[in-house]
Amino acid sequence: MSPDQLFHKGKSKIKPGWKLAFFSAVLIGLLIHMPVMLADVPNHDGLANMYSDLNVIVSGRWFLTVACGFSSFYTIPWLIGLLGLFFLGLTAAVLVEFLEVKKGWAVVAVSGLLVSFPALASTFAYVFTLDGYMLAMFLAALAALLTKKYRKGYLAGAVCLALSLGTYQAYLPFAVILALFGILEAFAGGKPLWEKWKITFRYAAMGVLGVLAYYGILRILLWIQGKELVSYQGIDQMALTGQSVSGMGARIAGIYRDFAAFTLKGRVLFHNPVSGLAAGLLVLSAVFAALCLIRRKKLWKNPVFFVIMVAVMALLPVAANVILLVTPDVTYHLLMRYQWVLFLIGLTAFVSRQTPEKGPAAAAEWIGFAAALTLVFFYGVTDNIGYNNLMKRYEKTYAYCVRLVDRIEQTPGYYQGIPIAMIGVVGDDPYPSTDITLSVTENMIGLGGQAGDVLLYTGANYEQFIRYYLGVTLNILPPEAMSEMYYSQEYREMDSFPGENSMRVIDGVLYIKTENKE
Repeated sequence: MSPDQLFHKGKSKIKPGWKLAFFSAVLIGLLIHMPVMLADVPNHDGLANMYSDLNVIVSGRWFLTVACGFSSFYTIPWLIGLLGLFFLGLTAAVLVEFLEVKKGWAVVAVSGLLVSFPALASTFAYVFTLDGYMLAMFLAALAALLTKKYRKGYLAGAVCLALSLGTYQAYLPFAVILALFGILEAFAGGKPLWEKWKITFRYAAMGVLGVLAYYGILRILLWIQGKELVSYQGIDQMALTGQSVSGMGARIAGIYRDFAAFTLKGRVLFHNPVSGLAAGLLVLSAVFAALCLIRRKKLWKNPVFFVIMVAVMALLPVAANVILLVTPDVTYHLLMRYQWVLFLIGLTAFVSRQTPEKGPAAAAEWIGFAAALTLVFFYGVTDNIGYNNLMKRYEKTYAYCVRLVDRIEQTPGYYQGIPIAMIGVVGDDPYPSTDITLSVTENMIGLGGQAGDVLLYTGANYEQFIRYYLGVTLNILPPEAMSEMYYSQEYREMDSFPGENSMRVIDGVLYIKTENKE
C-alpha cells in the first residue's frame, strides 16, 4: 500500500466529530495561547531547565524524558506549544468519542473548554514539560476510551495509564473521573444488570492494573539506576495501605473540604459574576437534562440506577482529589487540578445529548450552549491576564538584574570569577508592588502575583537568569556556604539592595544582601 493509499484509507475511518474536535482545540488553543508560545518568559523552574533531559525518575516520572524528547531537551516554546496543542486536539477527539458528543456546537464547546481552562495556562508557564504533560493527559483519557470500546480494552488501557502516570501522576484523576462517567452511563442504559457490573469491573481492572504496572516499572528502574524516590511532594510516601481507619477517614474528609473550597472559592472555575452565572446556568441546564432522561427512560423504575448515581456523585470529589488520598502532604497547585474541566465538559456533553430538540424545553440546550461558550471566553481572558502578568514580571526581573550586575561590577574588590554570596530574595521594602492582577492570578501557579513582582527566588535563579539573558557569568556560591554569614552582625548591618552598603567583599567573598529581614 502506497503512502497516498494508506493516507486515504486512514482518512476514511476518521469520524467528522473527531476532526471537528481536533481542529477546534488546535485553533482555539492557538488564539488563546499564542502570546506565550511566541515569547520566552521563563519562571523560576524554567531557568533551571533551559536544557534538561528531564530524567526525574526520583519523582516517579520515569517516562517524562521520553514524552518530552520529541521537542528535544531544549526549551523551545513555539515547538513545545504546537506539540502540546496537537496532543490536546487528540484528547478532545477522545473525549468527544467517549462522551458520545454528536452536535457540532457541543464538540466545539468541549474542545474550547479543554484548551482554555486556566490550568493549561499555568502549565504553559512551565513550558519545558508541557508537551510531555499533554501527552500524559491524552494517554489517561485514551485509557478510559479503550476500556469502554473494547471487551479486553482494559488491558491496553492499563498500559496507557501506566505511561501516563510515568509522565505525570497528576492526570490519574482524568482516567478515574471518565471511568465513573462511563459506569454511570452504563447503569442508565438498557443492558442486563450483569453486563453493567462487567463494565464496572473492566474500568476497575484498567485502573488497578495500570497503577500496578506503573509502580512495578518505577521500582525496577529505580533499582537499575541505584536511586530512591525523593521527598518532594510526598512522592516517597505513596501508599494506600498501612493507614488506620481514623487516618483514612481524616484524609477523605480533607479531600471533600478541599474539593468544596477549590470549586466554590478557588477563583478558577469562575472569578467574576458573569462566569459564575454561566457556570450556574450550565449546571441548571444539566439538571433539566437529567430530569428529561429519567422521564424518557422511566428510570424511576430502576432503583439500582439511583444507588449507583448517588455513589458516583459521592465518589467524584474523591476521584478529582485522588492524589490527596495517596500522598496527603502534597502541595495541590493549579497544574494538578486540570481534571476539574471534565466536570464542565461532562455537563456540556450531557446537555447536548439529553435535552429535547423541539418545543420550549429545547431552550435548555441554548442555555447550555451559551453558558459553555461564555466560560471558554472568560477562561481565555483569564489565561491572557496571567500571561500579561508573567511578561511584566520578566521585564521587571530583567531591569532589576541589569542594575544588580552593574553595581556588582563596580564594587571595590570585584574581579571576574570572585565568589559571590547572594543572600535573600528581592526585597519588598525598596520597591512598591506593581502587580494589579492578584485577584485573578493569585491561584495560577507560575503566572500569578503571589510570588511577588519578579521571577527570582534563590541565588541559583539569579545566576541562571543573568547568564542566559544578560550574558554575564557569576560565581554564585551554594546556599550552604552562606549560612554562617546570614546570622552574622556584619550581615545585619548591611543595607538591602539598592542601598549603598548592600554589597561588600569580606574575606575574598562578595556578599550581596537583597532582602532586609530579621
